[in-house]
Amino acid sequence: MSETAKSRAAALAHLRSRDFAKGDPIPLPLTMASIFHTPGEEAGFDQYGRYDNPTWRAVEHALGHLEDAHCLAFPSGMGAISSVFFALLKSGDRVLLPADGYHATRALAERFLKPFGVACDTRPTPTFLDGGFDGYRLVFAESPSNPRLDICDIAAVANAVHAHGALLVVDNTTMTPYGQRPLDLGADIVVSADTKAVNGHSDVLFGHVASRNPDIVAKVRDWREMAGGIPGPFEAWLVHRGLETLEVRFDRMCSSAETIAKRLKNHHAVGALRFPGLDGDPSHNLARAQMERFGFLISFELASEQKAEDFIDNCALMQSATSFGGVHTSAERRSKRGDAVPSGFVRLSIGCEPVEELWQAIEASLDRLDS
Repeated sequence: MSETAKSRAAALAHLRSRDFAKGDPIPLPLTMASIFHTPGEEAGFDQYGRYDNPTWRAVEHALGHLEDAHCLAFPSGMGAISSVFFALLKSGDRVLLPADGYHATRALAERFLKPFGVACDTRPTPTFLDGGFDGYRLVFAESPSNPRLDICDIAAVANAVHAHGALLVVDNTTMTPYGQRPLDLGADIVVSADTKAVNGHSDVLFGHVASRNPDIVAKVRDWREMAGGIPGPFEAWLVHRGLETLEVRFDRMCSSAETIAKRLKNHHAVGALRFPGLDGDPSHNLARAQMERFGFLISFELASEQKAEDFIDNCALMQSATSFGGVHTSAERRSKRGDAVPSGFVRLSIGCEPVEELWQAIEASLDRLDS
């Protein structure tokens, strides 16, 4: 982790204390209110729960500190993604999406943007630069892609997109601001499903939009206010609590993933292993250039659907679950979610368990596939 990232991490838990008065609570209070006391002129005060909430502001402040940008909170990652689309696009615009990214983003575009007259194209992440970006109003990249973990050159994509007057949005869910900083690489907007590692405890849905462009922030904020795509204060409070341990959890998860990926590469049952931190991975050199860490996700293939299910179900320190980024190691056979991957394809999310004990459980489950 860079010195700048360490500095952000060190300051994160102390952001609120800068404005403390004597006797203020050090942990973030939870403000459960839909209305506020507003006699007379209301400007500059909380008025109504659809417009603002002190707990939202605290989590947006913390996220903004990590992103070094303005941040807006949403009730899910897809809520964040849809806010960007609906706030910034109009009929006649054209959008480019990753063909191999999160399937719900493409489904949203196909089912809801196209009927509004927004044209949508797709392109694989490894060749995202091929074909250029002429004619697009907005380009949406996901790097590393979910679930295959392919990478595109974000800085090169940003330069090419901006040359044609378009906006670049990067979904940074798999990496968090500690692992990769798309805004620093030239992206106009970052979206993230904070349901995953940012919250980290698998007990809340949440998302955010970050941008350093005030006009973009104003339009997305206006859409949120009018459409009502707002987070609950309790969910915001939970995410704020999770953020305070993100750096510690993320460091543990990434370090463990580097260890386990190397060992998986040498296991006879494992094929088509992908992890950006491995020498020889197609994305390794680019990952070293644009990522601060290599992440906690690993993907690979087992011989069949049944072997993949058996591996996940029989591992004592692994949960069979969708989503990723929690303190529990989890895995999923992604073809059952509709991803265009082989039936034995596994996406593995490394958690916070001690790495040697976790590896022993993974290895034992893989070894049992031969019995």
